[in-house]
Amino acid sequence: MARYLEIFRSKKMVVMLFLGFSSGLPLALSGATLQAWLTVSGIDIKTIGLYSVIGIPYTIKFLWSPLMDRYIPPFFDRRRGWIAICQVLLALCIGILGFQEPANALLLVGLLALFLAFASASQDIVIDAYRTDILESQERGLGSAVFVLGYRIGMLVSGALALILSDRIGWNKTYFVMSTIMALTLLFTYLAPRPPKVTAPPRSIKEAVIGPLKDFFSKNLAVVFLLLIVLYKLGDAYLGTLTTAFLIRAVGFTPTDVGAINKGFGLVSVIIGSLIGGAMMVRVRLFHALLLFGILQAFSNLSFILLDIFGKDYALMVFVIAFENLAGGMGTSAFVALIMSLCNVRFSATQYALLSSLSSLGRVLIAPTSGFVVESIGWSGFFVMTFLISLPALFLILYMRQDIEKLVS
Repeated sequence: MARYLEIFRSKKMVVMLFLGFSSGLPLALSGATLQAWLTVSGIDIKTIGLYSVIGIPYTIKFLWSPLMDRYIPPFFDRRRGWIAICQVLLALCIGILGFQEPANALLLVGLLALFLAFASASQDIVIDAYRTDILESQERGLGSAVFVLGYRIGMLVSGALALILSDRIGWNKTYFVMSTIMALTLLFTYLAPRPPKVTAPPRSIKEAVIGPLKDFFSKNLAVVFLLLIVLYKLGDAYLGTLTTAFLIRAVGFTPTDVGAINKGFGLVSVIIGSLIGGAMMVRVRLFHALLLFGILQAFSNLSFILLDIFGKDYALMVFVIAFENLAGGMGTSAFVALIMSLCNVRFSATQYALLSSLSSLGRVLIAPTSGFVVESIGWSGFFVMTFLISLPALFLILYMRQDIEKLVS
């Protein structure tokens, strides 16, 4: 216990908390919060579903990650310099979105949201590399959990707070507030310490691209590991593409209800889940954590059927949101540990970007179908579909047991 407390009190954990906040803040502004704005503006459900393609930069961010490994900005250092550049671009883009009206400029809003996702994905590349550089192996479990804590707080601000503010000051001013908060994250980057070990950047773009790939594909069952990365959070992510629209349009909750319960209480639940998952992984092996947390994730998706059957019930909504987010937070802790275990420290920026991008691949490819699935088989059928999509990853984990256990042996 004393060792756990010492890790939590370290300066590195404070850094993880604030960088997690900076990483989590932009995501909802091009995702769930934007989805709510489109829904309130009267945009049809098919178009809202198609807007899910905005998340494609998170899937292909590995394409430009070698550039961020190879080149060093003229200020701060290689990692913090790029983080600062991304934060400036994010603040500007969010502010410009605040001047728009989706009903009158649907294409422009979509393009701005796409650039916002690009800048956010770029920030994630460098922050992931930075935390991989400064965290020791024994700190990664709890360090990842604290990072997720900051990340979810950032999502709370741009999710729950943004939805609540939208009911009171309007969507445009809400985005202006979010832009200001994003600009303030530059202070976190300035105060963050330099990585303890300064490594020379790759000597060429070719070295920055080829080296990480050669190293990863030298692993046993490398391709199967990639498939597991794609599938593990797929059902959970597919559910999230229309959760906000379901709660507002199908069940009848207000944006404030969704902000307070789905985003606010859901945030508390996912934080608790990630911390429980991170703490359990100190004693539970990676294989068992992936399997147990994956099973919980899959069954939590089915709980939304209860809301579809019984309708607007606040107590039931609290139960469903708590279950789904607790399971999702625990699953994320195991998933991040899996990715970090697969990375070679020498190539952590590009390898982590590649693996985290692949984790979004399935979601981006199938998410645009979500609205069509709902119209074809109904909301309950959609939730059953998300459960079935979760099962292949569980079978893969059982098949790969020995290779997963070797990662941390």
